[in-house]
Amino acid sequence: YCRKVNLPVIGQYVDYLVNEQNVKNVFVNGTTGEGLSLSIQERKQLAEEWMCQGKDKLDHVIIHVGALNLPECQELARHAAAIGAGGIAVIAPFFFKPTNKDELVAFLQKVASEAPEVPFYYYHIPPLTGVKIRVEELLDGIKAQIPTFQGVKFSDTDLLDLAQCIKKNETGEFEFLYGVDEQLLGALAVGADGAVGSTYNYLGRQTNLMLQAFAKPDFALAQQYQFLTGEFLNFVIKLGFGVAQTKAVMTFVSGIPMGPPRLPLVDASSEFIAKAKAKLDSIVWPDGD
Repeated sequence: YCRKVNLPVIGQYVDYLVNEQNVKNVFVNGTTGEGLSLSIQERKQLAEEWMCQGKDKLDHVIIHVGALNLPECQELARHAAAIGAGGIAVIAPFFFKPTNKDELVAFLQKVASEAPEVPFYYYHIPPLTGVKIRVEELLDGIKAQIPTFQGVKFSDTDLLDLAQCIKKNETGEFEFLYGVDEQLLGALAVGADGAVGSTYNYLGRQTNLMLQAFAKPDFALAQQYQFLTGEFLNFVIKLGFGVAQTKAVMTFVSGIPMGPPRLPLVDASSEFIAKAKAKLDSIVWPDGD
């Protein structure tokens, strides 16, 4: 039995993100959305539904179009362009892997060129792809090969690499969106422009308050938010925290049924849910919530 995608819930999901979490940008078919466990058809349907439900409500919809083979990436890129996506993103292929910068750029270029009007992001996530080509290296001359190159979703703990990227980006033409939620404040300190992550589904409001504190700058307050987010994540990581568990947390926080994951992932246990809920409920945020 293969679990089906629940499209009708997306309208409710958009309203929740905007109204309850003050999150107005989404990254569709990424890691948390199990994009790589979905068929091409399902990915297109999801992309269309997010674009449709997000119209006039969301500021940016970036659609992840990465896959293990080039033709599917290209097909998804063309589709994203056709439905008016605000951006597309691509991970490095991770079965047959690019071994150096030139191979990776060649692959990305072949995808980006299928959507020549759409901002293009490289989705750097070495813990899952095993592709450890440093982004700093990747940036050299990339605009010449990929004119639509807009930036990077940087989901790695290597803040040295991130800092070098930001140092190279003196003109500010690229955006660096950080993807390791428990380290966002560290990434902001070295110059990250924003964040894409799973916890912002249910801790978006608090993270926005952290961003405001950082911008002020009120570093002590920003630290408090980061430490509390970290306290929750540290607790659940020890219990085993993956995509299935993230869905379970989002379900109990939002009341929207996020559903189970698709095999090979398996459901979060009821024990996990009870412990995670108790932990999250016990946290007192600086704004008194």
